[in-house]
Amino acid sequence: MSEKPIRSSRRSFLRKAPLAASAALVACGQAQEGNAPSIQTRKNFKWKMVTTWPKDFPGLGTGANRLAQTIGDMSGGQLEVKVYGAGELVPAMGVFDGVAGGTAEMGHASAYYWKGKHEATQFFSAVPFGLTAQEINGWLSYGGGQELWDELYAGFGLKAFPAGNTGVQMGGWFNREINALDDFSGLVMRMPGLGGEVLRRLNATVQNLPGGEIFQALKTGAIDATEWVGPYNDLAFGFHQAAKYYYWPGWHEPGTAMEAMINRTAWESLPTDLQHIVRHACQSTNENMLAEFTTRNGVALKTLVEKHGVQLKRFSDDVLTEIGRVARDVVGEIAAKDPLSNSVYASFNAYRSQSVSYTRISEEAYTMARALTEA
Repeated sequence: MSEKPIRSSRRSFLRKAPLAASAALVACGQAQEGNAPSIQTRKNFKWKMVTTWPKDFPGLGTGANRLAQTIGDMSGGQLEVKVYGAGELVPAMGVFDGVAGGTAEMGHASAYYWKGKHEATQFFSAVPFGLTAQEINGWLSYGGGQELWDELYAGFGLKAFPAGNTGVQMGGWFNREINALDDFSGLVMRMPGLGGEVLRRLNATVQNLPGGEIFQALKTGAIDATEWVGPYNDLAFGFHQAAKYYYWPGWHEPGTAMEAMINRTAWESLPTDLQHIVRHACQSTNENMLAEFTTRNGVALKTLVEKHGVQLKRFSDDVLTEIGRVARDVVGEIAAKDPLSNSVYASFNAYRSQSVSYTRISEEAYTMARALTEA
C-alpha cells in the first residue's frame, strides 16, 4: 500500500495544529473574561443542631452526635453540623421553635414533645399500645407515614426524618406500688405525650419535664413517679437513688421514635447529593440507636436489680386492660381534631391492625416459644 496518503494527512494535521491551539487559547481567554462558564467550586454548609437531650447524654445525646458526625464524614466535610445540648443555644423544649424560626438549621428530639403545636405530632413518636420500633419504621417507610409527617411539618416550615428509636420503654419509677387503677389517682408523675393524657384521665397530675430536670424533681418529692426511657438511660440518671419500684411494661411507649427535624428553607438550599446524605445518615442513626439500646438495656437492668436492689414489678393484667381502654379513647379523640389529624390517625390505626395480626404469629409467638425453653 502507498504511504503517500498517510504523509499527506500528517502534513495537513501539522499545518492545522497551531490554528487549533490558538483557538483553544482564545476560548480559554473568553472563559476567563466571563464570556463562557468557568469551573465552579462546591459550596460548603455549616449547620447548628439543637437537641432536647443533655449534652453527650448516653444513647440520645450521643446519637445526635453520631448523626452530625456521619453527615460530616459522608459529605467529606461539605456539610458540617455542630451539636448543642439542651439549654446551650435554646431550651430543651424550645427545639421546635428554634429550628422552625431559623435559630438552628436542625434539631434532634422526639415529636410527642410538640403536641401543643399539633396533636398529630405524637403519632410520629409513641402511641400507647401502638407500634413497636420495627412497626413504626415500616409505617413510615412503606405505610404512608412519612408522607403524612411531611404534610404535617410543612405547615411549620420543617422537614423531618426518623433518627433513632429506644425500643419498648419501661413503665416507670414509683415510690409506691401500683396494684390497681385507683393507685394512679392523686399521683404526680412525669410523662409526656399521649401517655400523659391517659394518666390525666386516671386522675393523676402530669408534668412534662425535660430529662435533665427529672432526677431532682423525683428526689425532692416534687413528683411521685416518672418514666424516662429504660434501664440504660435510667441508670445513667440515677433514678434508683430516688425511687423504689421499677415497673414494666412500657405501655405508653412501645417503640419511641426520635426525629431529626430540619428547617425547610435550609433543607431546600442543599444540593440533591447532600439531601441524600442527610437522609441516609438519619437512617443509619435510626438503626444504630435501636441496636445500642437493645444491647445496653439488658446489662443495665442486671446492674439495677443485682447491684442496687431495685424492685422490678409488672403491671397486672387488670391494670393494663383498664389503661388500654382509656388509651383507645384518648387516641381516637385525636381523629376529630381536624382533617389532617384524622388522616394520620386512620393511617396509623390501619397499619397497627395489620401489624397486630401478623406480629401475633411471628415475633410475639416466637418470644413466647423461646420463653418456654428458658424454664
